[in-house]
Amino acid sequence: MITIKKILCAVDFSEHSPVVADYANTLAKTMGSKIICLYVAPSLDQYVGFHVPPSSIENFVGEIVTGADTTMETFIKENFKDAKVDGKVMTGYAAEEILTLAKAEEVDMIIMGTHGRRGIDRILFGSVAEKVVKAAKCPVLTVRPE
Repeated sequence: MITIKKILCAVDFSEHSPVVADYANTLAKTMGSKIICLYVAPSLDQYVGFHVPPSSIENFVGEIVTGADTTMETFIKENFKDAKVDGKVMTGYAAEEILTLAKAEEVDMIIMGTHGRRGIDRILFGSVAEKVVKAAKCPVLTVRPE
């Protein structure tokens, strides 16, 4: 029988994130799993050298992470009432950070949302979910917006 001891629930704090959390919560309760809820703040390293002092970028990213930490605490209280959950906020490229944490924590499943972009949006922005599904060593459950 398959056991799922640890679930990585990747969220972006959009209006769709509570639905993703609900899937993680339901599965965790059914399987007795622990949840790691992850938000990845965007890295602004690509803007260093654009006549913006690196210290300004670092300060801005620091403020984003501080705000995300607070948002994560609230998100966990509202969406994971009776679950064993740890919240994490990281900075970088979402797909890479999700995969890195999944490997480091040896998670048994990743649950994440997908924005369902199509056409030119998908070409320009790519798909974090698609990259994770293709590279993950564990099963990935993607939840489309309703």
